[in-house]
Amino acid sequence: MTLFDAGVNLLDRRFDASEVIQRAFEAGVEKLCVITTHPDEWEPAYQLYLKFPEILCYTIGVHPHHAKDVTDQSLIQLEQLAQREGCVAIGECGLDFNRNFSAQGTQLAVFEAQLAIAVKLQKPVYLHERDAFEPQMTLLTHYIPQLPGGIAHCFTGTVEQVNAYLSLGLYIGITGWVCDEKRGDALREAVKNIPKDRLIFETDAPYLFPKTLRPRKRNNEPAFLPHIVKQVSEMLALSEEQLSEYSFTNSCTLFSMG
Repeated sequence: MTLFDAGVNLLDRRFDASEVIQRAFEAGVEKLCVITTHPDEWEPAYQLYLKFPEILCYTIGVHPHHAKDVTDQSLIQLEQLAQREGCVAIGECGLDFNRNFSAQGTQLAVFEAQLAIAVKLQKPVYLHERDAFEPQMTLLTHYIPQLPGGIAHCFTGTVEQVNAYLSLGLYIGITGWVCDEKRGDALREAVKNIPKDRLIFETDAPYLFPKTLRPRKRNNEPAFLPHIVKQVSEMLALSEEQLSEYSFTNSCTLFSMG
């Protein structure tokens, strides 16, 4: 079983990247996409990629929580750095109206700026959304026809929301949220509606440790991705090998990796 963790926060201070990559590889996770969320992470992501170019790729973008930190120069730099080797998507970008760490107007402006850059560079978008589905869909509906694709990262929504994203041609990122017996009901139902050619697995490590995995750990890791695949395989009555192959192929297609 060969796996691609399509979303890991490998720059998190809780991680020793080399050790995390080694444990992932031993668990059958042969490729990882490193998520960036803030301008401070863009250069470190590139340098980490240069150390492990056969295993890693990375995104360049600004999470909505950090939209308040973006300047005009940041956006110029984002466009420049996103053209370097190893960058496969623009993001993590989107809207998060749950806590509003950045003002909603600022989030909308920074998200739209990143969508425009993605169109210009013809890069897929790596999307975050929380409590802002309608305004996110409004912007995406305008830009998606001009884009080569995208992924609804760490999707946790409903059947209706997954169908809306699928109607835009997006891939759907499934994490350990699907293993959460208290909060994952809507997601488990939505997963049944995801076509196999749109399904992508990711951990969002160190967040979202799969709650059905034992023994429990403090931090999630790419090495735990096989457990998420196992849970979904039982739900869909498909083999883990089949699902792994679908997700690996879909990730490579999304990120234009041979």
